[in-house]
Amino acid sequence: MNQTTIGKYRWTICALLFFATTINYLDRQVLSLLQPRLAELFNWSNSDYANITSVFQFVYAISMLFAGRIIDKMGTKRGYIWAIIIWSVGALIHALAIPLGQGISVVLGWVGIIAVPVSIAGFMISRAVLAIGEAGNFPAAIKATAEYFPKKERSFATGIFNSGANVGAVLAPLTVPWIGDNWGWEAAFVIIGAIGFLWLLFWIKIYKKPEQQTKMSAAELAYINSDQENEAEVIDPLAKHQKISWVKLLGYKQTWAFVFGKFMTDGVWWFFLFWLPAFLKAKYAMTGTVINVPLAVLYSLTMIGSVGGGWFPTYFIRKGFEPYDARMKAMLMIALIPLVVLLAQPFGDYSFWVPVILIGIGTAAHQAWSANIFTTVSDMFPKKAIGSVVGIGGMAGGMGGVLVSKCGGWIFDAYRSAGIANSWVQAKAIGLGDFLTKIEGLNLVTKYGDKININKAELGSLSKEVTAQLQAVDPTLFDQLVQLQKPLVQAEMTTAYTIMFTFCALAYLIAWAVMKTLVPKYRPITDL
Repeated sequence: MNQTTIGKYRWTICALLFFATTINYLDRQVLSLLQPRLAELFNWSNSDYANITSVFQFVYAISMLFAGRIIDKMGTKRGYIWAIIIWSVGALIHALAIPLGQGISVVLGWVGIIAVPVSIAGFMISRAVLAIGEAGNFPAAIKATAEYFPKKERSFATGIFNSGANVGAVLAPLTVPWIGDNWGWEAAFVIIGAIGFLWLLFWIKIYKKPEQQTKMSAAELAYINSDQENEAEVIDPLAKHQKISWVKLLGYKQTWAFVFGKFMTDGVWWFFLFWLPAFLKAKYAMTGTVINVPLAVLYSLTMIGSVGGGWFPTYFIRKGFEPYDARMKAMLMIALIPLVVLLAQPFGDYSFWVPVILIGIGTAAHQAWSANIFTTVSDMFPKKAIGSVVGIGGMAGGMGGVLVSKCGGWIFDAYRSAGIANSWVQAKAIGLGDFLTKIEGLNLVTKYGDKININKAELGSLSKEVTAQLQAVDPTLFDQLVQLQKPLVQAEMTTAYTIMFTFCALAYLIAWAVMKTLVPKYRPITDL
């Protein structure tokens, strides 16, 4: 039976999932693209930024644990509606981060906590709300895919909607820096955040369960249901409403294989998503609209991995392999590709395009990996458990992201501090000691009231008002100190990013080895 006879309505649903995921990543990436501007404006250290991103990742991780179960209970349609409402509101309130932070600071002051800067507190709250909503996207999308596609098409459909993450990642650098430069950083959050409500109108109008769709042919419905996972779902229509405990799901090695795979590799994607603009600034002094094209090219490469990775296992399936075994063979080959990221720093001095292209290849491999690891769940678990298992794995992936982000922030600050300390030593050696003593004695405060520790601050990244205070002492000596400090800090940051890139390159091979050890052969779950 050909596709024309069967019908293609299920691909309309796939398109909706694609656009939702695009919006999901648009909203998620606004902060990282504005990070160089915001870090200068609010005097954030790498650890400050890591703390803000870690709040998103931590809340996302915890929310993923519940999101899958909530989606299973509410159903795909209602679950997605609530998810996108919450995350769109979360995206919008980033524009109010300062008044939010001021309110939080007042409340914290009542209980004696005054150490959290206003900007950091406000952005943490905004990221937390965004994370709660965004956690619902993938459990709902995976569940919708399981409802609308037979097993043999699921990885391809997953690859298509998952490529929305790449499209969102491409569109964000093409739009967000321009909006920030021309209309202000607040406008970037408002405009991008409002897009989700437009998608919501189409979802409410179009989505229904396959058996309730009036626009779908009987042939297509039969095709979708051609490989029921187990007889219980056919014989007992109430089975899908039975509650499956997390403890029971964690008793299966199949669950742990998915959990470990997500824990090891999600952090890599989070790292590249949240830290690439900071890397381009630290390594090549690229900020604002200058990063538009490089990041757009980088994330364009990931689309190839997302769609191609979803298609790749079908080569082995046609050769007679079970879907899971075919996916694991494909995933091993995919896990080798990120090793090219190891070359990003050694050859990065030739041009910024070298790390951009190599990291783009690595992120393409991640998306190929992601399309397949998600589908291992629908391969082995009944539909009623998919959302919950994906949620548990998403929680593990989020916690892995927190760990990678926190470690990255700590490593970057440690190496940056080493570069700054070295610049102080060399400055004194060339006769700038008196100037250093004078500027160390200044009471440097940003317009938001945050104090600046000159011994820990990179002079070239200070806000304009703080820079003006330092230049007032002696503009010539200040510029001399900045020029002395810049290459020393840059050299240390190169080492720091090399450490992080090494982990990113090896994470997939480690994940695959453990997953294969836990589930060496295809073993579907039949007792839920």
